[in-house]
Amino acid sequence: MPLVITPTFSLDDALVTERFVRASGPGGQNVNKVATAVELRFDLGAAPIDDAAKVRLRVLAGSRLVDGDVIVIDAREHRLQSKNREAARARLASLIRAALVRPKRRTKTRPTAASKARRIEGKVRRARVKAGRSGRIDTE
Repeated sequence: MPLVITPTFSLDDALVTERFVRASGPGGQNVNKVATAVELRFDLGAAPIDDAAKVRLRVLAGSRLVDGDVIVIDAREHRLQSKNREAARARLASLIRAALVRPKRRTKTRPTAASKARRIEGKVRRARVKAGRSGRIDTE
């Protein structure tokens, strides 16, 4: 079953490997016997994603990026292996979805003449207040 990222984009399961390990936490004796935690590994180098999105994904992955191009996601919040598997796959999908969004470029703006005038008027007013404290009578 391919990992659906967006309605038009999905990833092949061959890029994702899952390993099941024993998890800590609630579960009684069950926790010592059953491997419910999921360690999901995603090979970023082989993924059919454009280079700019890969760069953004590397930044978003942060410490989850190991061995250069492998993203590791660990899911152990549920008691069921299937739910942990779904949680890990959903986390990976949201990470990739965030990386696919190209950030908007900042448009340069310039201050208006009125805002410049207000700024200068405020500076002049403040200078007069400070000059009035000094005992001088030099106010223009």
